[in-house]
Amino acid sequence: MKHGAFAFLLSVVPCLTAGVLFAQDAPRLRGPEPFTKEVPAPPMQRQVTDDVRVMRNYPDQPPVIPHSIEGYAVDLNANKCMSCHARKFTEQSQAPMISVTHYQDRAGNTLGGLAPRRYVCVSCHVPQTTATPLVENRFTDMDALTEPERQPERRRR
Repeated sequence: MKHGAFAFLLSVVPCLTAGVLFAQDAPRLRGPEPFTKEVPAPPMQRQVTDDVRVMRNYPDQPPVIPHSIEGYAVDLNANKCMSCHARKFTEQSQAPMISVTHYQDRAGNTLGGLAPRRYVCVSCHVPQTTATPLVENRFTDMDALTEPERQPERRRR
């Protein structure tokens, strides 16, 4: 019986100790209050509205929204985003056309209109704000690693 309890302690104590060490190193994303206490949400940060397209941080990242979308309707009857980003409106709006992938179903078949799974734009595309990142971003683009002298300085968000 003594050996069973000793083996149990040998297996549990290192896990508990590691959990405490990892918890101390992990950044607190919820603020200084314990997660069990209900606190008011911080105010929303101001949206960046300069209409400047920014470099993506990683391959296949959905482009961020460089303008305010406050009050945009995206519901069963309307999608305000498509009034500028649909192919037939891009010439007059000067907005980039949505990707052709947004007209494909899961099997890759081309549809006559926007795919239902791509209809709610903010599921993937987010507006930029002036918020400070919660965790430092140390991402380095592959091009910057392979040819640092040829890379122009580009804005990231």
